[in-house]
Amino acid sequence: MSANLFTATVIAGFIYAVTPGPAFLAVFALAAQHGRMAGGRFLFGHLAGDIVWGGLALAAIVGVNQLGPALFDALGVACGVYLIYLGGKAVLAKGDGAGAVAGGLRPLRTGLIFGLTNPKAYPVSLAVFTALTVRYASQIGWDTAPGLMAAAIAGFLLGYVVILFWAGLPRVRRFFLKHGRVVNRVVGVTFVLFGMKSIADAGRSMLGRA
Repeated sequence: MSANLFTATVIAGFIYAVTPGPAFLAVFALAAQHGRMAGGRFLFGHLAGDIVWGGLALAAIVGVNQLGPALFDALGVACGVYLIYLGGKAVLAKGDGAGAVAGGLRPLRTGLIFGLTNPKAYPVSLAVFTALTVRYASQIGWDTAPGLMAAAIAGFLLGYVVILFWAGLPRVRRFFLKHGRVVNRVVGVTFVLFGMKSIADAGRSMLGRA
């Protein structure tokens, strides 16, 4: 694998990691209430999802289009329900809702589930990785897959460092703490919608194969 392909894959992983979305907001809210360590635990759990979806995207580029769709659909339904539960707790929390936002008491588990059930993760990762690596298509094969995955993970981790840096800045934390109740509600609603989207996507996929 050439250095250019390796670099392009790292950049693709970085761009995918820092693309704004529900997880992005959750990390900022967690860091504000519980510090960078909580945000870091969330991202560490989320890494599992990034690896799964990034790996599937790279596999698709190599030539694999589907891997166990029924398994992913079932996972999407089960975890979608859990995300709705988490969001409901945040929306209905009394007071400032400390600890409720984005599963703040269990950030590692929440990040894991969030990463694995992200409905936009596969198409976004596929689009990003394809756009940045297509010029090196002749170099991409199963023999280069391990190196590509390592490069993608390096990109994910670099993106996490940037996110945690900004999320932990005093001014950013003060904003989220000052508006903590509103942030809790917004993140909660986002989680509910996110869970509903996961369930709907899985349901459509199941019906399509029926």
